[in-house]
Amino acid sequence: MNRFKISGNRSRSGRVRRSSQSSDAGGARGRIVRRKGQSGRKLGRPASSGYRTRLTGDAERVDSIPLVSVIIPVMNERRTIRRVIREAFAVHPSTEVIVVANGTRDGSSVIAKRAGARVIEYAEPLGHDVGRAVGAEAARGDVLLFIDGDMVIPALRLRPFVNAVLREGVDVALNDYSGPTAKPVVHSVVLAKHTLNAILQRPDLNGTSMTAVPHALSRTALTMVGVESLAVPPLAHAKAIQLGLRVKAVQRVNVGKLNPPRTERERIRPLEQVIVGDHLEALDWVISRGDDRCGFVDRTRKRHYAR
Repeated sequence: MNRFKISGNRSRSGRVRRSSQSSDAGGARGRIVRRKGQSGRKLGRPASSGYRTRLTGDAERVDSIPLVSVIIPVMNERRTIRRVIREAFAVHPSTEVIVVANGTRDGSSVIAKRAGARVIEYAEPLGHDVGRAVGAEAARGDVLLFIDGDMVIPALRLRPFVNAVLREGVDVALNDYSGPTAKPVVHSVVLAKHTLNAILQRPDLNGTSMTAVPHALSRTALTMVGVESLAVPPLAHAKAIQLGLRVKAVQRVNVGKLNPPRTERERIRPLEQVIVGDHLEALDWVISRGDDRCGFVDRTRKRHYAR
């Protein structure tokens, strides 16, 4: 995996390197011959011509190019990771599962390997969402599906995201979940998501965002927004829309109910601050590319009277 620079408002400074503990070694997958597909990107093709998948020890040997790559960042998810991987493999007949073990210390990576996933392991936490970028760089599929290791979502509810990319030509298939708004005080993250979509002139997306899983990307979308952007999901979201990619909310998964509370993490560094900061970074990028009004017209204002 090539190194890339991670920057921003979380633990993304410096360069991300593959850990020496990584189990994603080329030898575990057998000898790979490189060729170029129609899109010009390099694809892996096995020396043997058969289409089959078999386990060698606790590493998966893939003798074909997967169509779908499911990327799962994991940090201490031993209670759920086996079930999450099982559902991930059931999404499509040609699927690879990539687990990015992000400073995990509870044996989650061992469980993931035994469940057949490719595991990229880091001894220390990379920072929130950085695992998505790491996993995406290692992915070989034409569709990249992003889920989390602590939420067991049935394959039946994950397939619409993959099918939207494969069959409908969608580039970014979003979770149609906007968060609760019918309340006196709306959460700042929900407000940030709605604000970003309004500035991007996509009010139809409401509060949907690449911050929320599940969501899927086409290979075209990954190339255009760039792997590094995935470490800041609202930035990748903004780039996808501004670059003219087809972005659509395709399926509602209420992650608000599925996401378990992280009391210790919230005490040390509230995730709310990180996500709102990411949306501010995305807004800054949008404003820096456009005019003073982000493309909005002045409508009936008569500014010359104020001069």
